[in-house]
Amino acid sequence: MAASGASAADALSAATDAFAAAGVDTPRLDAEVLLSELAGIDRATLVTDRELALEPAAARAFSEAVRRRIRREPVAYILGNRGFRHIDLTVDRRVLIPRPETEMLVELALEVDPGTVLEIGTGSGAIALAVADELPGSRVTATEVSDGAIEVAVANAARLGLGDRVGFELGSLPDGPGEFDLILANLPYVPDSDGLPPEVGQWEPEGALFGGPDGTDVIAEVLTGFGRAGIEAPVIGLEIGQGQGEKVAEMVRQAGWPEAEIRLDLAGIDRVVIGRR
Repeated sequence: MAASGASAADALSAATDAFAAAGVDTPRLDAEVLLSELAGIDRATLVTDRELALEPAAARAFSEAVRRRIRREPVAYILGNRGFRHIDLTVDRRVLIPRPETEMLVELALEVDPGTVLEIGTGSGAIALAVADELPGSRVTATEVSDGAIEVAVANAARLGLGDRVGFELGSLPDGPGEFDLILANLPYVPDSDGLPPEVGQWEPEGALFGGPDGTDVIAEVLTGFGRAGIEAPVIGLEIGQGQGEKVAEMVRQAGWPEAEIRLDLAGIDRVVIGRR
């Protein structure tokens, strides 16, 4: 771990070794990202300047970050932020850390170019805020069942200056019927029996991860709820997990979107089901 007066090179080397011993998948990368952010030094300089000395305050902050990362706390929680598309989000243990594959839902919104969007299960607000950021003519309604998560989302919207175009509602579905141009949702879809890396299983909110025995229970519940609540949209996009494409596509058809498409992520895994009517 870094100590006052240590060089950046020595601090990185020690942290990398400590992370590797703790089972971290990307020890050098994580060490560089943490030190770069906490010391305010770009990563290229950290790598090339072997004589670079750390300020005492930066060394102390990095030492604490290393201790947290050894416990497998995610880098995003340690730093308190995560980039998503073109925006930077505040994140903590109340919300899932946004993943790159979730950007596929934002890409769907860009294809549809909706005037009104409903997002179910907004978490940190990543999808809703990215859509509002990239489609300035859109109006987004976002729901969330977690009080803590919606606090994070509302704060992110205010900090990004998007609070006037993104409205947040506590609950699974909006309060009352409504017609939207597009519905988006990244709901819990991890099967209950799945083992997860410590960074996920031990730190991220359980209620935002697990979706029943095969991971599709919450998706089914929400799809069924649209009809009862009188919520309609010509297009819906749902993020899903590996092997869930065909089942969720059929659920989408049964819920009233007869044209169902499965899209794969860059790893070739079922990732988004799109329904159209």
